[in-house]
Amino acid sequence: MSKSWIKWLIALALIGGLAAFFTLGGQEWLSFEALKQHRNELLLYTRAHYALMLVAAVLVYTLATALSVPGALVLSLAMGMLFGRWIGALLIVSSATFGATLVFLAARYLFADVAQRRAGAFAKKLIKGFEENAFNYLLFLRLVPLFPFWLVNLAPAFTPIKLRTYVAATAIGIIPGSFVFANLGKSLGRIESARQLVSWEILVAFTLLGLFALIPVLVKKLKKTAPEGQEA
Repeated sequence: MSKSWIKWLIALALIGGLAAFFTLGGQEWLSFEALKQHRNELLLYTRAHYALMLVAAVLVYTLATALSVPGALVLSLAMGMLFGRWIGALLIVSSATFGATLVFLAARYLFADVAQRRAGAFAKKLIKGFEENAFNYLLFLRLVPLFPFWLVNLAPAFTPIKLRTYVAATAIGIIPGSFVFANLGKSLGRIESARQLVSWEILVAFTLLGLFALIPVLVKKLKKTAPEGQEA
């Protein structure tokens, strides 16, 4: 099978998966209201079929991440609700990292060469910056909740970042958010509205963590711009 056919099959699988999700009403099931409504049934079924639900939850989360479908927040809450804050957070980190890695590899295989050839001056500068400080840049994007998760999964595929760096920065960067949302999922019975999920305090804390991740990049730039005799 030629390389072009493999690319077409991967692209069709991604498009087909997204089309099936919306056609079957997946966006209605992956909603805060639906999770609240079926909370008791899901908890009872998980207690009766724990191993099955564990595997199913990991598969669903991984597939949803790989297809970049909306609903990561609801799935994270569900993990915490069904499996507790610790196991839930562990499942979120592992599933999200695996799913993000799949979409990263697919995007790099399908589009990276074309994107880099057609990149403008700004894009090329961004790519160069990612090449020099890939881990810190990606860690910043993962920690700060201002950037859509699906976009951060895709964008690095068009840069020279190494796979192991992408996986490490992704796994480490999503740990804080995974624990927060798994913990919220554990307390879902006391939460009445989706607006109660994220506070300004949480957003500020994540942003500060993200800025902390950029300190090594800033130090490196300062060393480059400092006169020779003034370097430490």
